[in-house]
Order: sequence, then structure tokens, then C-alpha cells
Amino acid sequence: MAKQDVEKEKLRLKVKAYDHKLIDSSCRQIIDAAKRRDADVLGPIPLPTEIHRYTVNRSTFVHKDSREQFELRVHKRLIEILNPSQAIVESLSGLNLPAGVDVEIKMV
Repeated sequence: MAKQDVEKEKLRLKVKAYDHKLIDSSCRQIIDAAKRRDADVLGPIPLPTEIHRYTVNRSTFVHKDSREQFELRVHKRLIEILNPSQAIVESLSGLNLPAGVDVEIKMV
């Protein structure tokens, strides 16, 4: 028997946010909603943080040595729900997550 025959389908949620406290509370909310429907949940698995760095001149024309540096961090988490039912998918789609949290849902 192949490994794929034994393994059932999974619902993979990729959660992204700029604020690490916001993403952790959102993941907790998602996991609580899934566990209320008796789902097997793996995660949240922290993925590497994307760091975008920008350097900008302070003045428009002269003073090249005077610069400002900015950093934008994108925190990511992965949550997998094993053998999801239709009720689990509906409860996740009806979840009210805060602004600034992006959730990407994929069936695997």
C-alpha cells in the first residue's frame, strides 16, 4: 500500500501578518474553532520571517551620508487540519479575524 493511499486530505492554512502578537492570537482563534468541531490540528508551525529592508536618503539631493533605514517584517505560520469536514470549513470561513491578518487556505 502506498503512503498516499493511507494519507487523507488536509486543509493547509498559511497565516501572514506584520504583528507577531496579532498572528499568534489569530492562530489561537483558528485552532479553537477547528477543535470545537473535533478536528485534528497540526500547528501553528512558525515559518521563517520575511524581512524587507529599505534605505532612503534623508535629503533629496545632497548629504548622501545621511540616510534612514526601515524594516518590514512579515511573520508567517502554518496550520494543517487533517480530514476536514464541511462544518469545519464553514466555521473557518465565518471566522472574524482582525485586520492585517491574511489567511491563505489550500486543500492538499
